[in-house]
Parts: sequence; structure tokens; C-alpha cells
Amino acid sequence: MRRRVHALIDALQRLLGGFGTAFLALGTVFWLVIVALLCPVGLGLLLIPYARRAVRSVADRERARLSRWGPEVLGPVSDGWSRREVLWLVEHATVGWFLSAFGLIFPISALQDVIFPFYWWLVPPNSVPGPVWWEVHSRSDALVVGLYGLGWVLIGLYLAPKLARAQAWPGRRLLAPPPGTDLSLRVAELTATRAAALDAHAAELRRIERSLHDGAQNRLVAVSVLLGAARRAVTRDPASAGEMLDRAQDAAEQALAELRTVVRGILPPVLDGRGLDGALAGLAGDSGVPCRLDVRLSCRCAASVEATAYFVVAEALTNINKHSGATAATVTARIDEQRLMITVEDNGHGGADEHNGSGIVGIRRRVEAYDGNLTLTSPAGGPTTMRVELPCGS
Repeated sequence: MRRRVHALIDALQRLLGGFGTAFLALGTVFWLVIVALLCPVGLGLLLIPYARRAVRSVADRERARLSRWGPEVLGPVSDGWSRREVLWLVEHATVGWFLSAFGLIFPISALQDVIFPFYWWLVPPNSVPGPVWWEVHSRSDALVVGLYGLGWVLIGLYLAPKLARAQAWPGRRLLAPPPGTDLSLRVAELTATRAAALDAHAAELRRIERSLHDGAQNRLVAVSVLLGAARRAVTRDPASAGEMLDRAQDAAEQALAELRTVVRGILPPVLDGRGLDGALAGLAGDSGVPCRLDVRLSCRCAASVEATAYFVVAEALTNINKHSGATAATVTARIDEQRLMITVEDNGHGGADEHNGSGIVGIRRRVEAYDGNLTLTSPAGGPTTMRVELPCGS
């Protein structure tokens, strides 16, 4: 039941976003009609470039919305998509608008019926809420209305996700590249992503080498030297030999601790034992800034994807602790249509820039290496929001 409620909330958020783009689409359709009517007198011909720009702007907004809630919808690689975009525009301004309005009004009406028994005496008999065909004269009649509304709520739990998918389907079909489209832009993007992945891999190897050389290796050399000195001191000065053995033990324990840190940086063992939700709970608990966690994971992702998600959240919380001046942070994670979606928000002073050494460039490279997306919103004065999407893998 809890999963159903989460699915309902997600569906309502999608429908609300779709209602916004449908409203823009409706206005743009009226604008196209005006331009068409002005074409016979010549003025419309001058307005055609602006009309095409308006269509492309609304279509791009819908692509961005659909990409946030599922697989990425690529933008156009040529101007030949205008017909498909206009076809989507008309559909979204009519059918899409109706689905959004119905999907949003339906649960409100059902909820109104559910709570009707608490205020039924305040309304006249002919003013009962929703599609109720009987008059209400007593508390028992009002309770029947409440049960009637509860039934509609249960139907809404099943219906709302289907409405959200039905509303998104035309956009995913008409705004995505048609079969046979030249995917040179996508090839170039994947080439750049592969190069960034190789750079990130090389940087990670250098980091591991540096950590082993500067940390654990030096500790182990110290252990070897101290053990040699202690062996020589056993016969000459037994008291100092015990002190050297204690120092060697301390150095060995520090070397082990540093080795564990290096291993955790490669693939955190907590992911195997507790899963991504447990690992993120550990990061939130260790955060210097109070962090609220909202994790809804219906299945496990590939180990490498979970490790990347862990790295993203760990680095983001480190940035919040060091640079944001925030007093609260929120980490959300969920799986939607085989994509792992992570959002990290804080109420700090904003102004985050991925080119000023904050570590965001490293996060972006690691995310793009798995064909993921990273979106950073950080206006001056805050808040800062980082959204990451990763394919779940297998």
C-alpha cells in the first residue's frame, strides 16, 4: 500500500508538470492559429520564425520534463522535426490537457467525498460534493458519501499512474528522434562521455596510487624499520624493544585503517551488506549538516551504479558541509522506469560553481561515464539542488 501511495504522489507530480506544459501548448496553438490567419495578408509570413521558435521552446520544456521522469528524450538534430513537434503540440494542448486536468481534479474530488462526513451539516442537501446522486439528511448518509469517496481514492491509486503514462506517451513518441534519424550528435556525445570516463578512471587510479604510496606504504616501511630495531634491541636493551614493538603495532594499525579507507573509496563494503539505502542512511547520519533521507528503491541496481550513487551523495554532502553554510539538507533516491534518480538539496547560500574546484566536475564525469545526467541549480542566495539520473544497469 505504501508503494501505491508513493506511485500516486509521483503520478500527481507528473500530471501537474504536464498540466503546465499543456497550458503553454494551448497558448502556443492559439498563437499558431493567429499567425495562420494573418498569412493571407502577408503579416503572418513575417511571424512564422517566431512561431517556430515558440513551438520549439514548448517542445524543449516537455523534453526536459520527460527526461526528469524517465529515459532522456534527446533534442532535435535538425529543423526537420517541426511537423512532429506541431503534431505533439496540438495533441498535448487537447488530449494532454484533458488527461492532466482529469488526473488532478479526480483525487481532489475523491478526497472531498472522504472528508465529507466531518462537515456535512454545514452544507445544504443539494450541495453534496462529487458525483453523488442522493441527498444527505443524516450522519449515516454522510458516511455513505465518505465510503463512496474512499472507493474513488482506491480507484485513483490504480488510475493515476496510468494517466501519467498515457499523457507522456505522445511526447516520448513524437519528440524523440524518429527511426532512421542521423544520430551523429548522440555519437559525438558518447565519444565525449567515453573520453571523460577514461580521464576519470585515470584520475581514480592516480588517487589510489597516491593514497597507497603516501599513506599505507609509508606506515608499512615504518613497521619494518621498527621491527628490525626491536629485534636488535632485544639483546642489548629489552626495555626499549618493548617500546619499539608498541610503536610498530600502532603503525601497523594505522596502515590497516588507511587501507580500509582506500578500499571503501573503490567500492564501499557497506553497499554489499546494507544495500544503497543503508549506505545512504550511513552518509546522512555522519553528515555535519542535519540531513533528511527519503529513499524509495524497489530493486537493486548494478554494483557499479550503486557505487557511483554512493560517491555522488558522499561528495555532495562533503561540499554542503564545507562550502554551503546550510543548516539542513535533503537526499532523495528512487527508481523510475529503470533509472536511479538522486536529488541532493540544501538551504545554503547557493552560488555553487562546478569550475571552482568544488568537486562537482568529478561528480559529473563519474555520472556521465555511466551515460547518466547531472543537473545543478544553485542561484545566489540558494537553495542548491543537484539532480542525478543513472541507468540502473543489470
